[in-house]
Amino acid sequence: MRNIKLSIRYDGTRYAGWQSQKNGLAIQDVVEDAVRKITGRKSHITGSGRTDAGVHAEAQVANFKTRSKIPLKNLRMALNSALPDDIIVSNIEEEKADFNAQKNAKSKTYRYSVCNSDFMDPFVRKYSAKCFYLLDLDRMRRAAKILTGRHDFSSFQAVDGGRKNAIRTIKYIRIEKTGDMVYIYIEGNGFLYNMVRNIAGTLIETGRGKFSLDQVKKILKKKNRRYAGPTMSAKGLCLVRVKY
Repeated sequence: MRNIKLSIRYDGTRYAGWQSQKNGLAIQDVVEDAVRKITGRKSHITGSGRTDAGVHAEAQVANFKTRSKIPLKNLRMALNSALPDDIIVSNIEEEKADFNAQKNAKSKTYRYSVCNSDFMDPFVRKYSAKCFYLLDLDRMRRAAKILTGRHDFSSFQAVDGGRKNAIRTIKYIRIEKTGDMVYIYIEGNGFLYNMVRNIAGTLIETGRGKFSLDQVKKILKKKNRRYAGPTMSAKGLCLVRVKY
């Protein structure tokens, strides 16, 4: 039995997220269907983690087990021929039998993209949120330092997130700007439901002057979702790296 590790890129626009579900087409379903077509057998695909409906990935990691003897290069080409244009296997390799894409993940890095302009660029509209207010990046970076480290992130969890333990470690939050685009990179050992989008919303509200740095500290301490910034749209979020 071979254990195949995949790196997958996808445009999540038309999908209900990574994880298979009853209501809506999931990326996991599409990849599993491609594997079945190529290998002749149904295999369960394990992803490094969920991405929500509309969220994208540059490097989702997944694995599946198969008895197929198709060489890796040929297997990758065959899978890509069976996948739709908005999903692609960018890399493929064989792993040890006990490798699990979800359980072995050490950290994940997400990027949140914001078009900070009077007008939305049509070429980025599917992959970024819009913010017409002038953003103070230095202020956002100082707020980001407050959120970096090991904290209880209850204030940034979706109200219906359902996780009792909200303690997570944010390794870094990096904010960059290129032209009209502002990028918020967040690496953590794990994320609560909507946590990255809620952090992005809080940083953006801080950057436009709605929250002070003291307020950001209080939001973290309150452990209550209603004090933090808005949940930014899913289309601006992208999984860019998984570390093992």
